[in-house]
Amino acid sequence: MRARLALAWLGLMLAFPAAAADYVALPGGSFNSVLPADGKAAAAQVAPFRLRTEPVTNAEFRAFVKAHPPWRRDRVAKILADERYLSHWAGADVLGEQALPNQPATRVSWFAAQAYCESEQARLPSWYEWEYAAAADATRRDARADPAWRESILGWYSRPSSKALPDIGGAPNVYGVRDLNNLVWEWVDDFNALMVASDSREQGDPDLLKFCGAGAISLQEKENYAVLMRIAMLSALQAADTTNNMGFRCAKPE
Repeated sequence: MRARLALAWLGLMLAFPAAAADYVALPGGSFNSVLPADGKAAAAQVAPFRLRTEPVTNAEFRAFVKAHPPWRRDRVAKILADERYLSHWAGADVLGEQALPNQPATRVSWFAAQAYCESEQARLPSWYEWEYAAAADATRRDARADPAWRESILGWYSRPSSKALPDIGGAPNVYGVRDLNNLVWEWVDDFNALMVASDSREQGDPDLLKFCGAGAISLQEKENYAVLMRIAMLSALQAADTTNNMGFRCAKPE
């Protein structure tokens, strides 16, 4: 289905590249994802890649919309974005008080996010790439075993969703990437391969999260709760959906 829908926006891709953005190199490697590659315990293999240091901002997305008018909210095809697409902007290409320039761009569909990344000769990161980058703190590539780090990540989920989003520019992690865990949800390229099985009646196997019908994680694993919430959120969406707190960043192969 996604392949067929992609044909609808393929013709809307860049006529010329966007302004240069900051990307940093991540080394990749073997990574113990919460969604095992074989559904049991196999580590994911992440190839070296480059990741945008910060989420795309309203100012950047406005520049994209002005350069690519088919992505204006008054012109975008309904199959590519729902009725909430950029609805908090003051106008079709005007930000306004509810969409400040340095806030992350939200109410953007997967199609629009992918199109923006194409304008930077990039793509949306895969789930494994995003999870790999988000596991780092300021000094460690994988801080997930640290209870204090996990608690700091969980703290973001207590922020009311109606509260105005902060500007981008949080403290960088060890790779130089900012705002992965504490600003917005983020689209990933393979979001529709994240599958949630919510029937908890199966003895010994409650509340599974499944990746391509394979990987699983229990809601009882508190240390993985923040990541689980991301997966649940993404798995509930369609490519044309938009939400108040769903943003994105782009990635490139190394």
